[in-house]
Amino acid sequence: MIKTLLAQVKEFKKASFLTPVFMILEVVVETLIPLVMADMIDNGVEAGNISYLYRKGAIMVLLAVAGLVTGVLGGKYGAYASSGFARNLRKAMYTNIQTFSFSNIDKFSTASLITRLTTDVTNLQNAYQMILRMCTRAPASLICAMAMAFMINAKIASIYLIAVIFLGCFLVFIMKKATKYFQEVFEKYDDLNASVQENINAVRVVKAYVREGYETTKFQKACNKVYEMFVKAEKLVVMNMPVMQFTVYACILGISWLGANMIVGGSLTTGELMSLLTYCMNILMSLMMLSMVFVMITMSAASAERVTEVINETADLADPQNPVMEVADGSIVFDHVDFSYKKNSQQPVLKNINLSIRAGETIGIIGGTGSAKSSLVNLISRLYDVSAGSVKVGGVDVREYHMDSLRNQVAVVLQKNVLFSGTILENLRWGNKAASEEECKKVCELACADDFIEKMPDKYHTYIEQGGTNVSGGQKQRLCIARALLKKPKVLILDDSTSAVDTATDARIRKAFAEEIPDTTKLIIAQRISSIQSADRIVVMDEGRVSGFGTHEELMKTNAIYQEVYNSQIMGGGDFDENRGGELA
Repeated sequence: MIKTLLAQVKEFKKASFLTPVFMILEVVVETLIPLVMADMIDNGVEAGNISYLYRKGAIMVLLAVAGLVTGVLGGKYGAYASSGFARNLRKAMYTNIQTFSFSNIDKFSTASLITRLTTDVTNLQNAYQMILRMCTRAPASLICAMAMAFMINAKIASIYLIAVIFLGCFLVFIMKKATKYFQEVFEKYDDLNASVQENINAVRVVKAYVREGYETTKFQKACNKVYEMFVKAEKLVVMNMPVMQFTVYACILGISWLGANMIVGGSLTTGELMSLLTYCMNILMSLMMLSMVFVMITMSAASAERVTEVINETADLADPQNPVMEVADGSIVFDHVDFSYKKNSQQPVLKNINLSIRAGETIGIIGGTGSAKSSLVNLISRLYDVSAGSVKVGGVDVREYHMDSLRNQVAVVLQKNVLFSGTILENLRWGNKAASEEECKKVCELACADDFIEKMPDKYHTYIEQGGTNVSGGQKQRLCIARALLKKPKVLILDDSTSAVDTATDARIRKAFAEEIPDTTKLIIAQRISSIQSADRIVVMDEGRVSGFGTHEELMKTNAIYQEVYNSQIMGGGDFDENRGGELA
Protein backbone atom coordinates (compact mmCIF):
# COMPACT_ATOMS: atom_id res chain seq x y z
CA MET A 1 0.00 0.00 0.00
CA ILE A 2 2.72 2.51 1.00
CA LYS A 3 4.72 1.68 -2.13
CA THR A 4 1.65 2.26 -4.31
CA LEU A 5 0.95 5.63 -2.72
CA LEU A 6 4.57 6.86 -2.80
CA ALA A 7 4.76 5.97 -6.50
CA GLN A 8 2.31 8.85 -7.13
CA VAL A 9 4.65 11.50 -5.66
CA LYS A 10 6.48 11.56 -9.02
CA GLU A 11 7.49 15.13 -10.04
CA PHE A 12 6.86 16.42 -6.54
CA LYS A 13 9.81 14.56 -5.00
CA LYS A 14 11.88 17.76 -4.79
CA ALA A 15 9.13 19.61 -2.93
CA SER A 16 8.59 16.57 -0.71
CA PHE A 17 12.33 16.61 0.13
CA LEU A 18 12.63 20.37 0.72
CA THR A 19 9.62 20.52 3.05
CA PRO A 20 11.19 18.43 5.87
CA VAL A 21 14.56 20.14 5.30
CA PHE A 22 13.07 23.57 5.98
CA MET A 23 11.04 22.21 8.88
CA ILE A 24 14.21 20.80 10.51
CA LEU A 25 16.02 24.11 9.97
CA GLU A 26 13.10 25.86 11.70
CA VAL A 27 13.43 23.46 14.63
CA VAL A 28 17.19 24.09 14.90
CA VAL A 29 16.58 27.83 15.05
CA GLU A 30 13.82 27.44 17.65
CA THR A 31 16.10 25.22 19.75
CA LEU A 32 18.86 27.85 19.81
CA ILE A 33 16.59 30.69 20.97
CA PRO A 34 16.10 29.37 24.59
CA LEU A 35 19.91 28.99 24.94
CA VAL A 36 20.43 32.60 23.90
CA MET A 37 17.63 33.64 26.24
CA ALA A 38 19.21 31.77 29.19
CA ASP A 39 22.54 33.45 28.43
CA MET A 40 20.82 36.86 28.36
CA ILE A 41 19.26 36.27 31.80
CA ASP A 42 22.38 34.89 33.48
CA ASN A 43 25.00 37.15 31.94
CA GLY A 44 23.01 40.17 30.92
CA VAL A 45 20.02 40.78 33.19
CA GLU A 46 21.52 39.51 36.46
CA ALA A 47 24.91 41.12 35.71
CA GLY A 48 23.26 44.38 34.57
CA ASN A 49 25.29 44.39 31.29
CA ILE A 50 23.13 46.41 28.85
CA SER A 51 25.51 46.13 25.87
CA TYR A 52 25.53 42.36 26.28
CA LEU A 53 21.74 42.37 26.24
CA TYR A 54 21.73 44.39 22.99
CA ARG A 55 24.15 41.97 21.29
CA LYS A 56 22.24 38.90 22.38
CA GLY A 57 18.93 40.62 21.54
CA ALA A 58 20.14 41.22 17.97
CA ILE A 59 21.08 37.54 17.67
CA MET A 60 17.59 36.54 18.90
CA VAL A 61 15.96 38.80 16.29
CA LEU A 62 18.04 37.20 13.53
CA LEU A 63 17.14 33.74 14.79
CA ALA A 64 13.44 34.69 14.88
CA VAL A 65 13.58 35.97 11.27
CA ALA A 66 15.39 32.80 10.17
CA GLY A 67 12.71 30.71 11.92
CA LEU A 68 9.97 32.67 10.16
CA VAL A 69 11.54 32.28 6.70
CA THR A 70 12.20 28.54 7.07
CA GLY A 71 8.67 28.02 8.44
CA VAL A 72 7.10 29.87 5.47
CA LEU A 73 9.18 27.95 2.93
CA GLY A 74 8.34 24.66 4.64
CA GLY A 75 4.62 25.50 4.45
CA LYS A 76 4.90 26.56 0.80
CA TYR A 77 6.66 23.41 -0.40
CA GLY A 78 4.43 21.21 1.82
CA ALA A 79 1.27 22.60 0.20
CA TYR A 80 2.81 22.19 -3.27
CA ALA A 81 3.84 18.57 -2.63
CA SER A 82 0.56 17.48 -0.99
CA SER A 83 -1.64 19.09 -3.67
CA GLY A 84 0.43 17.49 -6.42
CA PHE A 85 0.29 14.14 -4.63
CA ALA A 86 -3.52 14.36 -4.48
CA ARG A 87 -3.69 15.30 -8.16
CA ASN A 88 -1.57 12.30 -9.15
CA LEU A 89 -3.66 9.96 -7.00
CA ARG A 90 -6.87 11.09 -8.69
CA LYS A 91 -5.26 10.81 -12.11
CA ALA A 92 -3.94 7.30 -11.39
CA MET A 93 -7.32 6.14 -10.11
CA TYR A 94 -9.27 7.67 -12.98
CA THR A 95 -6.84 6.33 -15.59
CA ASN A 96 -7.05 2.83 -14.14
CA ILE A 97 -10.85 3.00 -13.98
CA GLN A 98 -10.86 3.62 -17.74
CA THR A 99 -9.14 0.25 -18.25
CA PHE A 100 -11.70 -1.66 -16.19
CA SER A 101 -13.83 -4.29 -17.85
CA PHE A 102 -17.52 -4.50 -17.05
CA SER A 103 -16.76 -7.15 -14.43
CA ASN A 104 -14.28 -4.80 -12.70
CA ILE A 105 -16.81 -1.97 -12.74
CA ASP A 106 -19.41 -4.30 -11.25
CA LYS A 107 -17.05 -4.82 -8.28
CA PHE A 108 -17.23 -1.13 -7.24
CA SER A 109 -20.35 0.98 -6.99
CA THR A 110 -20.39 4.36 -8.73
CA ALA A 111 -20.92 6.10 -5.39
CA SER A 112 -17.94 4.28 -3.89
CA LEU A 113 -15.65 5.34 -6.75
CA ILE A 114 -16.78 8.97 -6.36
CA THR A 115 -16.06 8.86 -2.61
CA ARG A 116 -12.60 7.44 -3.26
CA LEU A 117 -11.82 10.10 -5.87
CA THR A 118 -12.93 12.95 -3.60
CA THR A 119 -13.17 12.41 0.17
CA ASP A 120 -10.55 9.65 0.43
CA VAL A 121 -7.99 11.51 -1.70
CA THR A 122 -8.56 14.72 0.30
CA ASN A 123 -7.85 12.79 3.51
CA LEU A 124 -4.62 11.46 2.03
CA GLN A 125 -3.64 14.94 0.85
CA ASN A 126 -4.04 16.35 4.36
CA ALA A 127 -2.24 13.38 5.89
CA TYR A 128 0.68 13.69 3.44
CA GLN A 129 1.10 17.38 4.22
CA MET A 130 1.08 16.70 7.95
CA ILE A 131 3.59 13.88 7.55
CA LEU A 132 5.95 16.12 5.57
CA ARG A 133 5.64 19.02 7.99
CA MET A 134 4.46 17.94 11.45
CA CYS A 135 5.85 14.42 11.34
CA THR A 136 9.26 15.89 10.55
CA ARG A 137 9.09 18.97 12.71
CA ALA A 138 7.66 17.33 15.82
CA PRO A 139 10.23 14.50 16.21
CA ALA A 140 13.10 16.84 15.32
CA SER A 141 11.89 19.40 17.85
CA LEU A 142 11.37 16.67 20.43
CA ILE A 143 14.87 15.25 19.97
CA CYS A 144 16.61 18.63 19.89
CA ALA A 145 14.73 19.96 22.91
CA MET A 146 15.31 16.71 24.80
CA ALA A 147 19.03 16.79 24.00
CA MET A 148 19.35 20.41 25.14
CA ALA A 149 17.37 19.68 28.30
CA PHE A 150 19.70 16.79 29.17
CA MET A 151 22.73 19.02 28.49
CA ILE A 152 21.42 21.61 30.94
CA ASN A 153 20.23 19.17 33.65
CA ALA A 154 19.76 15.42 33.17
CA LYS A 155 17.82 15.03 36.44
CA ILE A 156 15.07 17.45 35.44
CA ALA A 157 15.09 16.29 31.80
CA SER A 158 14.17 12.77 32.93
CA ILE A 159 10.68 14.14 33.69
CA TYR A 160 10.27 14.80 29.95
CA LEU A 161 11.34 11.27 29.13
CA ILE A 162 8.67 9.79 31.41
CA ALA A 163 6.02 12.09 29.85
CA VAL A 164 7.02 11.09 26.29
CA ILE A 165 6.80 7.35 27.04
CA PHE A 166 3.40 7.77 28.74
CA LEU A 167 1.89 9.83 25.94
CA GLY A 168 3.37 7.60 23.23
CA CYS A 169 1.69 4.49 24.67
CA PHE A 170 -1.61 6.34 25.05
CA LEU A 171 -1.56 7.58 21.43
CA VAL A 172 -0.90 4.09 20.04
CA PHE A 173 -3.87 2.79 22.06
CA ILE A 174 -6.16 5.53 20.71
CA MET A 175 -5.07 4.97 17.12
CA LYS A 176 -5.77 1.23 17.19
CA LYS A 177 -9.24 1.78 18.65
CA ALA A 178 -10.25 4.62 16.32
CA THR A 179 -9.02 3.06 13.05
CA LYS A 180 -11.86 0.53 12.77
CA TYR A 181 -14.47 3.27 13.25
CA PHE A 182 -12.97 5.45 10.52
CA GLN A 183 -12.99 2.45 8.15
CA GLU A 184 -16.73 2.08 8.73
CA VAL A 185 -17.26 5.82 8.28
CA PHE A 186 -16.11 5.77 4.67
CA GLU A 187 -18.35 2.82 3.88
CA LYS A 188 -21.25 4.92 5.17
CA TYR A 189 -20.02 7.77 2.96
CA ASP A 190 -20.50 5.43 -0.02
CA ASP A 191 -24.13 4.88 1.01
CA LEU A 192 -24.62 8.63 1.42
CA ASN A 193 -23.25 9.38 -2.06
CA ALA A 194 -25.33 6.58 -3.54
CA SER A 195 -28.49 8.10 -2.05
CA VAL A 196 -27.66 11.54 -3.49
CA GLN A 197 -26.75 10.15 -6.91
CA GLU A 198 -29.89 8.03 -7.16
CA ASN A 199 -32.14 10.92 -6.14
CA ILE A 200 -30.62 13.41 -8.58
CA ASN A 201 -30.67 10.95 -11.50
CA ALA A 202 -34.31 10.07 -10.83
CA VAL A 203 -35.51 13.52 -9.71
CA ARG A 204 -38.31 13.59 -12.33
CA VAL A 205 -39.69 10.28 -11.10
CA VAL A 206 -39.42 11.46 -7.49
CA LYS A 207 -41.47 14.55 -8.26
CA ALA A 208 -43.95 12.67 -10.43
CA TYR A 209 -44.75 10.31 -7.55
CA VAL A 210 -44.49 13.06 -4.88
CA ARG A 211 -41.79 11.09 -3.00
CA GLU A 212 -39.66 14.05 -1.90
CA GLY A 213 -40.45 13.34 1.75
CA TYR A 214 -39.47 9.68 1.45
CA GLU A 215 -36.19 10.55 -0.30
CA THR A 216 -35.41 13.20 2.31
CA THR A 217 -35.99 10.67 5.10
CA LYS A 218 -33.75 8.12 3.34
CA PHE A 219 -31.01 10.72 2.94
CA GLN A 220 -31.35 11.76 6.58
CA LYS A 221 -30.89 8.14 7.67
CA ALA A 222 -27.67 7.91 5.63
CA CYS A 223 -26.47 11.20 7.19
CA ASN A 224 -27.26 9.93 10.67
CA LYS A 225 -25.23 6.77 10.11
CA VAL A 226 -22.19 8.86 9.10
CA TYR A 227 -22.78 11.09 12.12
CA GLU A 228 -23.01 8.16 14.52
CA MET A 229 -19.80 6.58 13.27
CA PHE A 230 -17.92 9.90 13.45
CA VAL A 231 -19.15 10.44 17.01
CA LYS A 232 -17.85 7.02 18.04
CA ALA A 233 -14.46 7.72 16.45
CA GLU A 234 -14.18 11.28 17.75
CA LYS A 235 -15.08 10.19 21.30
CA LEU A 236 -11.83 8.27 21.32
CA VAL A 237 -9.78 10.88 19.51
CA VAL A 238 -10.81 13.82 21.74
CA MET A 239 -9.43 11.96 24.76
CA ASN A 240 -6.06 12.97 23.38
CA MET A 241 -6.45 16.63 24.38
CA PRO A 242 -7.23 16.31 28.13
CA VAL A 243 -4.51 13.68 28.58
CA MET A 244 -2.09 16.00 26.78
CA GLN A 245 -3.03 18.97 28.98
CA PHE A 246 -2.70 16.86 32.13
CA THR A 247 0.80 15.81 31.09
CA VAL A 248 1.82 19.42 30.27
CA TYR A 249 0.73 20.79 33.63
CA ALA A 250 2.21 17.83 35.52
CA CYS A 251 5.57 18.42 33.80
CA ILE A 252 5.50 22.17 34.52
CA LEU A 253 4.71 21.56 38.20
CA GLY A 254 7.38 18.88 38.50
CA ILE A 255 10.06 21.00 36.81
CA SER A 256 9.12 24.13 38.77
CA TRP A 257 9.25 22.34 42.13
CA LEU A 258 12.43 20.41 41.40
CA GLY A 259 14.08 23.41 39.67
CA ALA A 260 13.30 25.78 42.56
CA ASN A 261 14.90 23.39 45.00
CA MET A 262 17.98 23.09 42.79
CA ILE A 263 18.28 26.89 42.43
CA VAL A 264 18.19 27.23 46.21
CA GLY A 265 20.83 24.51 46.44
CA GLY A 266 22.96 26.29 43.85
CA SER A 267 23.06 23.46 41.30
CA LEU A 268 20.85 25.33 38.77
CA THR A 269 20.66 28.95 37.59
CA THR A 270 17.48 30.96 36.97
CA GLY A 271 18.28 31.21 33.25
CA GLU A 272 18.72 27.45 32.97
CA LEU A 273 15.34 26.90 34.68
CA MET A 274 13.69 29.29 32.21
CA SER A 275 15.32 27.40 29.32
CA LEU A 276 14.11 24.07 30.72
CA LEU A 277 10.55 25.41 31.01
CA THR A 278 10.76 26.64 27.40
CA TYR A 279 12.06 23.26 26.26
CA CYS A 280 9.25 21.69 28.27
CA MET A 281 6.72 23.53 26.15
CA ASN A 282 8.64 22.63 22.96
CA ILE A 283 8.64 18.95 23.88
CA LEU A 284 5.00 18.84 24.86
CA MET A 285 3.91 20.89 21.82
CA SER A 286 5.83 18.40 19.67
CA LEU A 287 3.89 15.61 21.33
CA MET A 288 0.67 17.54 20.64
CA MET A 289 1.63 17.80 16.96
CA LEU A 290 2.43 14.10 16.85
CA SER A 291 -0.95 13.31 18.35
CA MET A 292 -2.62 15.37 15.58
CA VAL A 293 -0.56 13.47 13.01
CA PHE A 294 -1.63 10.19 14.58
CA VAL A 295 -5.29 11.21 14.35
CA MET A 296 -4.93 12.20 10.71
CA ILE A 297 -3.02 9.03 9.86
CA THR A 298 -5.70 7.01 11.63
CA MET A 299 -8.39 8.64 9.51
CA SER A 300 -6.41 8.37 6.30
CA ALA A 301 -5.38 4.72 6.80
CA ALA A 302 -8.85 3.57 5.78
CA SER A 303 -8.80 6.01 2.85
CA ALA A 304 -5.37 4.75 1.78
CA GLU A 305 -6.62 1.17 1.58
CA ARG A 306 -9.64 2.22 -0.50
CA VAL A 307 -7.56 4.32 -2.90
CA THR A 308 -4.85 1.68 -3.41
CA GLU A 309 -7.56 -0.91 -4.01
CA VAL A 310 -8.68 1.03 -7.10
CA ILE A 311 -5.14 1.84 -8.29
CA ASN A 312 -4.00 -1.78 -7.93
CA GLU A 313 -7.14 -3.30 -9.42
CA THR A 314 -6.11 -5.23 -12.51
CA ALA A 315 -8.50 -5.33 -15.44
CA ASP A 316 -9.93 -8.79 -15.98
CA LEU A 317 -9.50 -8.27 -19.71
CA ALA A 318 -6.11 -7.55 -21.23
CA ASP A 319 -4.58 -7.42 -24.69
CA PRO A 320 -2.47 -10.42 -25.73
CA GLN A 321 1.28 -10.05 -26.29
CA ASN A 322 1.03 -9.91 -30.07
CA PRO A 323 -2.52 -8.73 -30.74
CA VAL A 324 -4.30 -8.76 -34.08
CA MET A 325 -4.90 -5.15 -35.13
CA GLU A 326 -7.28 -5.56 -38.07
CA VAL A 327 -10.74 -7.13 -38.25
CA ALA A 328 -11.01 -8.85 -41.63
CA ASP A 329 -14.81 -8.85 -41.92
CA GLY A 330 -18.02 -8.95 -39.93
CA SER A 331 -18.44 -12.72 -39.71
CA ILE A 332 -19.23 -14.03 -36.21
CA VAL A 333 -18.92 -17.56 -34.82
CA PHE A 334 -19.99 -18.78 -31.37
CA ASP A 335 -18.33 -22.14 -30.71
CA HIS A 336 -19.73 -24.03 -27.66
CA VAL A 337 -19.82 -20.84 -25.61
CA ASP A 338 -20.61 -20.82 -21.89
CA PHE A 339 -20.60 -17.60 -19.90
CA SER A 340 -21.02 -16.53 -16.26
CA TYR A 341 -20.68 -13.08 -14.74
CA LYS A 342 -19.04 -14.59 -11.67
CA LYS A 343 -16.23 -17.11 -12.06
CA ASN A 344 -17.45 -19.38 -9.30
CA SER A 345 -21.08 -19.33 -10.41
CA GLN A 346 -22.69 -22.76 -10.56
CA GLN A 347 -25.31 -21.68 -13.09
CA PRO A 348 -23.97 -20.12 -16.33
CA VAL A 349 -25.86 -17.25 -17.95
CA LEU A 350 -25.18 -18.63 -21.44
CA LYS A 351 -25.07 -22.36 -22.08
CA ASN A 352 -23.50 -24.12 -25.07
CA ILE A 353 -24.10 -21.39 -27.65
CA ASN A 354 -23.31 -22.39 -31.24
CA LEU A 355 -23.95 -19.79 -33.95
CA SER A 356 -22.40 -18.98 -37.32
CA ILE A 357 -23.18 -15.57 -38.82
CA ARG A 358 -21.94 -14.47 -42.23
CA ALA A 359 -20.49 -11.03 -42.92
CA GLY A 360 -23.14 -8.50 -43.99
CA GLU A 361 -26.09 -10.47 -42.58
CA THR A 362 -28.86 -8.83 -40.61
CA ILE A 363 -29.54 -10.97 -37.55
CA GLY A 364 -32.52 -10.45 -35.29
CA ILE A 365 -32.33 -11.56 -31.66
CA ILE A 366 -35.49 -12.02 -29.63
CA GLY A 367 -36.37 -13.58 -26.32
CA GLY A 368 -38.06 -12.97 -23.01
CA THR A 369 -36.70 -10.81 -20.21
CA GLY A 370 -33.68 -12.52 -18.65
CA SER A 371 -33.05 -14.78 -21.64
CA ALA A 372 -29.43 -13.41 -21.88
CA LYS A 373 -29.80 -11.53 -25.17
CA SER A 374 -27.57 -8.66 -24.03
CA SER A 375 -25.07 -11.07 -22.49
CA LEU A 376 -24.75 -12.78 -25.88
CA VAL A 377 -23.83 -9.63 -27.81
CA ASN A 378 -21.56 -8.29 -25.04
CA LEU A 379 -19.18 -11.16 -25.79
CA ILE A 380 -18.73 -10.05 -29.42
CA SER A 381 -17.02 -6.75 -28.53
CA ARG A 382 -15.28 -8.49 -25.61
CA LEU A 383 -16.93 -6.50 -22.89
CA TYR A 384 -16.74 -9.81 -21.03
CA ASP A 385 -14.74 -12.98 -21.69
CA VAL A 386 -16.36 -16.37 -22.23
CA SER A 387 -16.18 -18.97 -19.48
CA ALA A 388 -15.81 -21.77 -22.03
CA GLY A 389 -15.64 -22.07 -25.81
CA SER A 390 -14.77 -19.17 -28.09
CA VAL A 391 -16.23 -16.22 -29.97
CA LYS A 392 -14.68 -15.39 -33.33
CA VAL A 393 -15.06 -12.17 -35.31
CA GLY A 394 -13.58 -12.09 -38.80
CA GLY A 395 -12.29 -15.63 -38.26
CA VAL A 396 -10.17 -14.65 -35.23
CA ASP A 397 -10.88 -15.30 -31.55
CA VAL A 398 -11.84 -11.97 -29.94
CA ARG A 399 -9.26 -12.64 -27.19
CA GLU A 400 -6.50 -12.38 -29.82
CA TYR A 401 -7.46 -8.86 -30.94
CA HIS A 402 -6.19 -5.58 -29.63
CA MET A 403 -9.31 -4.51 -27.72
CA ASP A 404 -9.36 -0.95 -29.09
CA SER A 405 -9.11 -2.26 -32.65
CA LEU A 406 -11.88 -4.79 -32.05
CA ARG A 407 -14.24 -2.28 -30.41
CA ASN A 408 -13.63 0.28 -33.14
CA GLN A 409 -14.92 -2.27 -35.63
CA VAL A 410 -17.72 -3.65 -33.45
CA ALA A 411 -20.03 -0.75 -32.66
CA VAL A 412 -22.50 -1.29 -29.85
CA VAL A 413 -25.56 0.81 -29.11
CA LEU A 414 -26.26 -0.37 -25.60
CA GLN A 415 -29.63 -0.84 -23.96
CA LYS A 416 -29.04 2.17 -21.73
CA ASN A 417 -28.33 4.99 -24.16
CA VAL A 418 -26.06 7.72 -22.83
CA LEU A 419 -25.45 11.19 -24.23
CA PHE A 420 -22.88 13.55 -22.76
CA SER A 421 -23.12 17.26 -22.06
CA GLY A 422 -22.09 19.11 -25.21
CA THR A 423 -23.44 19.85 -28.67
CA ILE A 424 -25.02 17.24 -30.92
CA LEU A 425 -21.92 17.33 -33.12
CA GLU A 426 -19.64 16.76 -30.13
CA ASN A 427 -21.73 13.76 -29.09
CA LEU A 428 -21.72 12.33 -32.61
CA ARG A 429 -17.94 12.69 -32.88
CA TRP A 430 -17.49 10.18 -30.08
CA GLY A 431 -17.81 7.75 -32.98
CA ASN A 432 -15.11 9.51 -35.00
CA LYS A 433 -13.43 12.59 -33.56
CA ALA A 434 -12.22 13.64 -37.01
CA ALA A 435 -15.63 13.38 -38.71
CA SER A 436 -16.79 16.38 -40.74
CA GLU A 437 -20.20 17.96 -40.26
CA GLU A 438 -21.32 16.46 -43.57
CA GLU A 439 -20.39 12.96 -42.39
CA CYS A 440 -22.34 13.57 -39.18
CA LYS A 441 -25.38 14.68 -41.17
CA LYS A 442 -25.14 11.56 -43.37
CA VAL A 443 -25.24 9.12 -40.42
CA CYS A 444 -28.08 11.10 -38.86
CA GLU A 445 -30.06 10.60 -42.07
CA LEU A 446 -29.42 6.85 -41.83
CA ALA A 447 -30.57 6.84 -38.20
CA CYS A 448 -33.62 9.03 -39.05
CA ALA A 449 -32.36 11.65 -36.64
CA ASP A 450 -31.97 14.48 -39.16
CA ASP A 451 -35.67 15.40 -39.15
CA PHE A 452 -35.84 16.46 -35.48
CA ILE A 453 -32.30 17.94 -35.47
CA GLU A 454 -33.19 20.32 -38.32
CA LYS A 455 -36.18 21.56 -36.30
CA MET A 456 -33.98 22.55 -33.36
CA PRO A 457 -32.98 26.24 -33.04
CA ASP A 458 -29.22 25.60 -33.35
CA LYS A 459 -29.59 22.37 -35.35
CA TYR A 460 -26.38 20.31 -35.06
CA HIS A 461 -24.92 22.85 -32.65
CA THR A 462 -27.77 22.41 -30.17
CA TYR A 463 -26.46 21.83 -26.68
CA ILE A 464 -27.34 18.49 -25.09
CA GLU A 465 -27.78 18.64 -21.34
CA GLN A 466 -26.05 16.10 -19.09
CA GLY A 467 -27.63 12.68 -19.65
CA GLY A 468 -29.56 13.98 -22.67
CA THR A 469 -32.41 15.33 -20.54
CA ASN A 470 -33.51 17.87 -23.17
CA VAL A 471 -34.24 15.22 -25.85
CA SER A 472 -36.86 12.45 -25.84
CA GLY A 473 -36.10 8.76 -25.46
CA GLY A 474 -36.60 8.10 -29.17
CA GLN A 475 -34.40 11.03 -30.18
CA LYS A 476 -31.69 9.89 -27.80
CA GLN A 477 -31.75 6.39 -29.31
CA ARG A 478 -31.43 7.70 -32.85
CA LEU A 479 -28.51 9.96 -31.92
CA CYS A 480 -26.76 7.00 -30.31
CA ILE A 481 -27.32 4.90 -33.45
CA ALA A 482 -25.89 7.70 -35.60
CA ARG A 483 -22.88 7.95 -33.30
CA ALA A 484 -22.22 4.21 -33.72
CA LEU A 485 -22.56 4.42 -37.51
CA LEU A 486 -19.91 7.15 -37.61
CA LYS A 487 -17.35 4.50 -36.62
CA LYS A 488 -18.04 2.73 -39.93
CA PRO A 489 -18.02 -0.62 -38.15
CA LYS A 490 -17.88 -4.08 -39.63
CA VAL A 491 -20.35 -5.23 -36.97
CA LEU A 492 -23.22 -3.09 -35.67
CA ILE A 493 -25.08 -4.23 -32.56
CA LEU A 494 -28.37 -2.59 -31.58
CA ASP A 495 -29.33 -3.74 -28.10
CA ASP A 496 -33.03 -2.89 -27.98
CA SER A 497 -32.01 0.48 -29.35
CA THR A 498 -35.20 1.28 -31.24
CA SER A 499 -37.66 0.45 -28.46
CA ALA A 500 -38.59 4.12 -27.99
CA VAL A 501 -39.32 4.88 -31.66
CA ASP A 502 -42.53 4.01 -33.48
CA THR A 503 -42.69 1.17 -35.97
CA ALA A 504 -42.70 3.49 -39.00
CA THR A 505 -39.41 5.12 -37.95
CA ASP A 506 -38.04 1.71 -36.98
CA ALA A 507 -38.82 0.46 -40.48
CA ARG A 508 -37.12 3.48 -42.09
CA ILE A 509 -33.97 2.85 -40.03
CA ARG A 510 -33.89 -0.82 -41.03
CA LYS A 511 -34.40 0.09 -44.70
CA ALA A 512 -31.55 2.61 -44.55
CA PHE A 513 -29.27 0.00 -43.00
CA ALA A 514 -30.06 -2.52 -45.75
CA GLU A 515 -29.41 -0.01 -48.54
CA GLU A 516 -26.52 2.05 -47.19
CA ILE A 517 -24.40 -0.40 -45.14
CA PRO A 518 -24.99 -3.79 -46.79
CA ASP A 519 -21.50 -5.11 -45.92
CA THR A 520 -21.90 -4.39 -42.20
CA THR A 521 -23.11 -7.29 -40.07
CA LYS A 522 -26.12 -6.04 -38.13
CA LEU A 523 -27.34 -7.66 -34.92
CA ILE A 524 -30.65 -6.26 -33.71
CA ILE A 525 -32.01 -7.17 -30.28
CA ALA A 526 -35.69 -6.32 -30.17
CA GLN A 527 -38.86 -6.96 -28.23
CA ARG A 528 -41.04 -6.41 -31.31
CA ILE A 529 -41.36 -8.99 -34.03
CA SER A 530 -41.86 -6.21 -36.57
CA SER A 531 -38.33 -4.92 -35.89
CA ILE A 532 -36.66 -8.19 -36.87
CA GLN A 533 -39.20 -9.94 -39.09
CA SER A 534 -37.38 -8.94 -42.25
CA ALA A 535 -33.92 -9.94 -40.92
CA ASP A 536 -31.91 -12.53 -42.85
CA ARG A 537 -32.10 -14.85 -39.84
CA ILE A 538 -33.42 -14.64 -36.31
CA VAL A 539 -32.00 -16.02 -33.04
CA VAL A 540 -34.58 -17.03 -30.42
CA MET A 541 -33.12 -17.02 -26.89
CA ASP A 542 -34.64 -18.87 -23.97
CA GLU A 543 -33.02 -19.03 -20.51
CA GLY A 544 -29.49 -18.63 -21.85
CA ARG A 545 -29.85 -21.12 -24.70
CA VAL A 546 -30.50 -20.80 -28.43
CA SER A 547 -34.05 -22.07 -28.83
CA GLY A 548 -34.19 -21.44 -32.57
CA PHE A 549 -32.14 -19.94 -35.41
CA GLY A 550 -33.53 -19.35 -38.89
CA THR A 551 -35.67 -17.09 -41.04
CA HIS A 552 -39.04 -15.75 -39.96
CA GLU A 553 -40.83 -18.35 -42.05
CA GLU A 554 -38.74 -21.22 -40.71
CA LEU A 555 -39.26 -20.20 -37.09
CA MET A 556 -43.00 -19.82 -37.59
CA LYS A 557 -43.05 -23.47 -38.57
CA THR A 558 -40.58 -24.92 -36.07
CA ASN A 559 -40.28 -22.72 -32.95
CA ALA A 560 -43.10 -22.56 -30.40
CA ILE A 561 -41.64 -19.59 -28.51
CA TYR A 562 -41.41 -17.50 -31.68
CA GLN A 563 -44.93 -18.48 -32.69
CA GLU A 564 -46.27 -17.44 -29.29
CA VAL A 565 -44.55 -14.02 -29.43
CA TYR A 566 -45.74 -13.45 -33.00
CA ASN A 567 -49.30 -14.30 -32.21
CA SER A 568 -49.38 -12.11 -29.09
CA GLN A 569 -47.93 -9.10 -30.93
CA ILE A 570 -49.11 -9.31 -34.53
CA MET A 571 -52.35 -11.19 -34.30
CA GLY A 572 -53.26 -9.50 -31.04
CA GLY A 573 -52.65 -6.06 -32.47
CA GLY A 574 -50.19 -5.18 -29.75
CA ASP A 575 -47.97 -3.07 -31.95
CA PHE A 576 -48.08 0.57 -32.91
CA ASP A 577 -49.67 2.06 -35.96
CA GLU A 578 -47.03 2.35 -38.61
CA ASN A 579 -48.63 5.52 -39.95
CA ARG A 580 -48.19 7.49 -36.73
CA GLY A 581 -44.53 8.60 -37.00
CA GLY A 582 -42.36 10.17 -34.31
CA GLU A 583 -41.18 8.45 -31.21
CA LEU A 584 -42.18 7.43 -27.76
CA ALA A 585 -41.08 10.11 -25.36
